[in-house]
Amino acid sequence: MTYTLHAPGDFAKEIRSSALRFVAFAILIANLLLGGSEGTRDTHYVVVIAYFIISIVSVATALFLPGRFWLKTLFVVLDGLLVAAILYAYILAPASEDHNLTTTSLVVGFVLLIHAGLQLDRRLVLTFSGIVLVSWVAMLALSAVRHGARDVMALLSSFFSQDFGLTVSFGFTAFATYLLARDHDRTRNEALEADQRRRNLSRFFSPLIVAELQKGGDAFGLGRRNAAIMFVETATAGDLASVLAEYRRFVSQTIFDHGGTVDKFIGDGVMAVFGQPRPMENDADRALACALDLVDALDDWRNHNLSNGYPTLDAVIGLHYGTVVGGVLDSGVHSEFTVIGDAVNVAQRLETLAKSLDAPLVISLALIERLQGPIPTAGWMSLKSAALAGRRLPVDVWYLPRQTQA
Repeated sequence: MTYTLHAPGDFAKEIRSSALRFVAFAILIANLLLGGSEGTRDTHYVVVIAYFIISIVSVATALFLPGRFWLKTLFVVLDGLLVAAILYAYILAPASEDHNLTTTSLVVGFVLLIHAGLQLDRRLVLTFSGIVLVSWVAMLALSAVRHGARDVMALLSSFFSQDFGLTVSFGFTAFATYLLARDHDRTRNEALEADQRRRNLSRFFSPLIVAELQKGGDAFGLGRRNAAIMFVETATAGDLASVLAEYRRFVSQTIFDHGGTVDKFIGDGVMAVFGQPRPMENDADRALACALDLVDALDDWRNHNLSNGYPTLDAVIGLHYGTVVGGVLDSGVHSEFTVIGDAVNVAQRLETLAKSLDAPLVISLALIERLQGPIPTAGWMSLKSAALAGRRLPVDVWYLPRQTQA
């Protein structure tokens, strides 16, 4: 049989919890040896034995059956009932000579309340404190009735005794413990939501941009920005679905490695932006470096698939630099963080031009003019006044011819 243990943090919490149970057990032993009448002694024997068994089973299940909330609730209920049994021994037991609580008996309730609080779940605190408080108040009321209250004032005087003050003290302590557990729940939920937002952002943005977006500010606001736009699309291949996920994964990772943003996936294509949400001086350089790395990576991937008999994809890239309107576009039903504008249309048409030229990469002269450094050495070919489908004005482009395998 295989058992799964807690993570190190959870294991440490269980060690602390076990230590508190040991403290409570030691107090119960001391209470049994040092005080109480014969009537309460019998009850204490039962409580000590029951608590010892519960503690062993509780620690074992916490280590080998982690994450079971119903088990935690069960042991908290049992702890509450044990405290109620101690209260009964001192408040209502007929054989008890002294119906006042001893210090050691009272401490057990507070220790087990702390134990419930260390579970960092307000439901467990409410469960334990609810059982103890309801039992305590009910026993005090019965004790007041039993001990000769002849009228209402005498009954109230007997009920609102020193023991009732201890009950109120326990109630305030339980309330404070509940507030701490509630604050922990709130902090944990906020952390989980923040982590989920980070995971969602990391699907489309590089880690550096994710960190910036989490800081807030006006990064999501609509505005005109200069950006480099990249379209990567694959040619149709048989059994495309089997390789599309892998293709998207390493294309996205290459874009992230160069500080770009995956704007969207369009079927078997990817739209990426360099300069969104905040433009940088080297956006064009990073975009071109990314495109060249993608050309090499996609070519290696294609050759690897061919040599192993896997489906292949012939990808082409269109790259342009220009002014876009970027930010969150809210349609009322679906909000999208994207860029729009003529620069996006040109980049998409350059990707279409790359197909007609059988070129893995086509870039516009506008992007070349924005480079901070010299254009990387490659087998570039230029094409003046290239006509783009659906666009009246032609553009000057550079492209890389596809390398043929010998």
